[in-house]
Parts: sequence; C-alpha cells; structure tokens
Amino acid sequence: MPRTVWLLVVARGVNRLGAFSLPFLTVLISTDFGAGVTTAGLLSAAFGLATIPSRLAGGRLASRLGRRRTIVLGLTGCAGAQLGIAAAGSLVAVAVFAVLLGLVFELYEPPSQALIADAVGPSERVRAYGLFNAALAAGGTGAGLVAAALGRWDLRWLFVVDAVTCLLCALILRIALPADHADHAGPSGEGTPSEGEGRAERAEPVHPWRDRALRAMFLSGTLFALVTTQITMGLPLTLARHGLEPADAGLLFTASAVTVVAAQPALRLRRLAELSDSAAIALGHVLLAAGLAGYAAASTMTAFLAATVLWSLGDVLVLGRVLTVVADLAPPGGADRYLAAYGISWGVATVAAPVTCTQLLQHVGVGALWAGTAGLCLVLAAAQLRVVEPLLRAPAVPVA
Repeated sequence: MPRTVWLLVVARGVNRLGAFSLPFLTVLISTDFGAGVTTAGLLSAAFGLATIPSRLAGGRLASRLGRRRTIVLGLTGCAGAQLGIAAAGSLVAVAVFAVLLGLVFELYEPPSQALIADAVGPSERVRAYGLFNAALAAGGTGAGLVAAALGRWDLRWLFVVDAVTCLLCALILRIALPADHADHAGPSGEGTPSEGEGRAERAEPVHPWRDRALRAMFLSGTLFALVTTQITMGLPLTLARHGLEPADAGLLFTASAVTVVAAQPALRLRRLAELSDSAAIALGHVLLAAGLAGYAAASTMTAFLAATVLWSLGDVLVLGRVLTVVADLAPPGGADRYLAAYGISWGVATVAAPVTCTQLLQHVGVGALWAGTAGLCLVLAAAQLRVVEPLLRAPAVPVA
C-alpha cells in the first residue's frame, strides 16, 4: 500500500480510539441537564440529520479547498464542537454544539476516501478500503475500554478526550499528507470501472445524482446502513429482552471488531478476490442475513457471539467493495463528490434507525425484528445481482 493509504489508516485508528463520546450524548443530556428521554432522542436525531449536509459539504470543499485542508478543517471543527459540549452549561448550549458537531462530523470522509481511491489502482482498492475499515474496528476495540474508564469518572471528559484525538489526527495528516493541488485526479483518475468497460467515458462537470448506477448504489447503501445501525441500537435491547446483561452488547461489538480485523487477509484469497464486485456484495448480504437470523433464534451469549461473527464477515465483504464501486463510477477528479453523495446513506440511517428499531421491537418483538432485517438483507443480495449490476455494466447515461 502507498504511504498515503497507511497515513490515513493510522490516523483513522487514532481518531476512532477517541470516538466513543457520541453514544453517551443522550446520557449526558439526561443526567446532567435533567432532560427526558424523548428530548435526548430528538437532540441525537438532530445531530444525525446535520451529518447529511456535512457529507455533501465535504465533497464540495474537497474539490474547492483541497482534500488535505478539508480533512484538517473537519477534524478541527469536531474538536471545537466536542469541547463546546464538554463545557456547556445549559441544554440549549448542548443542543447548539451537537448540531454544529453534526455539520462538521462528515467533512473528513469524502476527501479521505477519495485520497485512497487515487492513491491505488482499481485492483488494490478493495484491500485499501478494507484496511481503512479495519482501522475503524481496531480503534473501536480500544475506544470501548477508554469509555468504560472515563465514563465512570465524568461523562464530560469523554468529549474532551475525543476532541484531543481529533486534533492529534488533524496534526498527523496536516504534516504528513501531500499538499493540495488544483487537480485531485490521481493515478486512478481514469475511472476504470470494476464492473464493465461501458462507464469509462464520461463528460464533465460532475453530477453524481444524475448517475443511475450511483442512485441504485445509494438506495442499496441506505438500506445496508439502516441494517448496520439497527444492529448497534437493537442488540442491547435484545439482550435485555432475553434476561441477559445489556452492557454485554459491548463484548459482542468488540468480537465484531476483532472479526473485521482478523478477516482482512481473507480478502486476498484467490476465490474472493476474483469475485465481481456485485457477487462479493451479494455474498456479504447473505452472510449478514445468516447472522441476523441467528439473532432471531439466539437466547444465550454463545449463540449471540456466533451470530455476531457471522454477520461481521458479511460486513467485511460489503464495506470493502461498495466504496470501490462508487469510486470507480466517478469520472476523473469526481471521486470526492460521488463518495460524498453515497455517504449520505449513513446520515439517513442514523435518523431513521432509532424509529424503525424501537417501533419494530415494541410492536412485533425481538424475533420478528431480526428475522425481518435478515429478510431485507436477502432482498439486497438479490437486488445487487438483478438490478444494480446491470446498471453498473451499462454505459453512463446522465439523467437530467
């Protein structure tokens, strides 16, 4: 891997090590300011909603200001907002800084993902994005331990330490990344497609939402993000319904992170590497479905652990390939805008998942929640092969 990829991977791990404060935002609002659960949930949803324009702004700023400047701006902004939350003396102040945090939270993602796309050739993008996601998982294993230690002392210190890691990450990348240039198209700038040669010729300027293939990937990606976010929200509640300790969900999430890291070498196995992007994504969705079906039937921690490992393997396949596909769809110099547009899917899921997860648990129960989510994953697998892949193979036909 090129030096730029390793820099981004290491910085991502450092940043993720401190990114443990957000799950405690609702707790801080409830305990320190006496707000009700509904109010706390609304403020958290407001943060999620603010991340949507943040993604779009990240793509635009990367094109206009440069990728390094945008990355540093986003990380520094996150640090400032986190410190604001830590020092806030009223609920209104917390709400303002939470929304500000959302508005800068995703600036980092499009330029960093685009830098990876330009630093490696199409054949190495799956492994590069796999390393990027593994850094998130590795940092997440340590983040839980830090959160457990600091959270017992004072929740506000979680936001202070998170701010420090953001600044450290910004400093590393400001010093180590190459300076910005007007032309961001790198060695992979030809936009060589992974699913067919028909998309090699594209016209400027960049209009992501006119691309039918990207719109199909966005819809699929939004449902995938919804599934992933529902796992995060629903697993602790599921354990409680089975009479198990909800906090043990942290152990399962750690097991998931370890699985993601340990599975990275498997991405280079010949049979997996030779799969088309759509076939690999579909296989990942099938593994996700199998793991979530396991949640529907599980009643012991051993069963939940086995199911967690299974869906985590599917997560590895999907996350490594989808970013590769989106980057390959982009025209020369357009990876920032395409990745920013696709990334909105996670903002939508962050807003929707608290509603869908809790409503399904309340009205249909634990088994139906996970069985239904598993069924959705199977639908995504079929749609990837029957609907999305033909669009990826088709010549680019912009739609006004």
